[in-house]
Amino acid sequence: MDKVKVAILGTGNVGTDLLIKIQRSKLLQCALFVGHNRYSRGIKIADSMGVPTSDASIQEIIDNPSCCDIVFDATSAKFHLKHAPVLKKLGKFAIDLTPARVGKMCIPVLNIKECLSEKNVNLITCGGQAVVPIAYCLMKVHPEIEYIEVVASISSKSAGPGTRMNIDEFTQVTGDAIEQFTGVKKAKAIIVLNPAEPPVLMHNTIYAKVSDPNLVELEREISSMVKRIQEYVPGYRITLGPVAENGRLTTMIEAVGVGDYLPKYSGNLDIITCAAVKVAEEFALKKLIKEGSSIDA
Repeated sequence: MDKVKVAILGTGNVGTDLLIKIQRSKLLQCALFVGHNRYSRGIKIADSMGVPTSDASIQEIIDNPSCCDIVFDATSAKFHLKHAPVLKKLGKFAIDLTPARVGKMCIPVLNIKECLSEKNVNLITCGGQAVVPIAYCLMKVHPEIEYIEVVASISSKSAGPGTRMNIDEFTQVTGDAIEQFTGVKKAKAIIVLNPAEPPVLMHNTIYAKVSDPNLVELEREISSMVKRIQEYVPGYRITLGPVAENGRLTTMIEAVGVGDYLPKYSGNLDIITCAAVKVAEEFALKKLIKEGSSIDA
């Protein structure tokens, strides 16, 4: 069966988790795994899998432009700002896992079809992938909601250098995404790095100001949305709500990782790598069908 070739920029936790997920894909083949550190654990794992590696980072893609059709950027917002124009010039479909917000914001369960015609899509943040779909449901049932607040709590062990470097971008871009996808007038995002031992799972709490909410309809919309997300993020679930009290609606979300490379408590990172693979596979399927290639049903 034909597969679409991809490259991964960034050999840290997120990039390595992506690599392992792609190895299971029926539509994708990792043709290049690149970063800056030849001796990183991620590169050693890729070498053991027989995946071509390099410590030349994006220069390797520039020097070998035919190596892939899709590039995942799992570096940082700062680096993606430099990578984006290069990948655009090379004609690559870029899937950005940093909060650089260069490309079109993408939540697979909400707007994947329109994203496939773009050259650069931004997966916002792990928190954005978790909370925006539920916020969308709240606004669908109660469009009068004027304010939504999100508190994301993750294990400090799951927050690597890239995550910590992008904390400010995380809060800003997550809030912006809620506003953009739902139409709510004001949204705010807060992230908490919890040092507890053993490490805690990713928890997201969504608060919305609304009086007399229709809980039956809200539960119906949220349940339907969760089932659709679980098709590509199996560890995603609602742990509380929606519940209403004193004019405030509360919903809590938990994400458990698949446990490929990242520990299961790192659901905050796993949710965005799952979303990235989902986008790439949809792009690959569209490309293969267009080319009349062999596809294993």
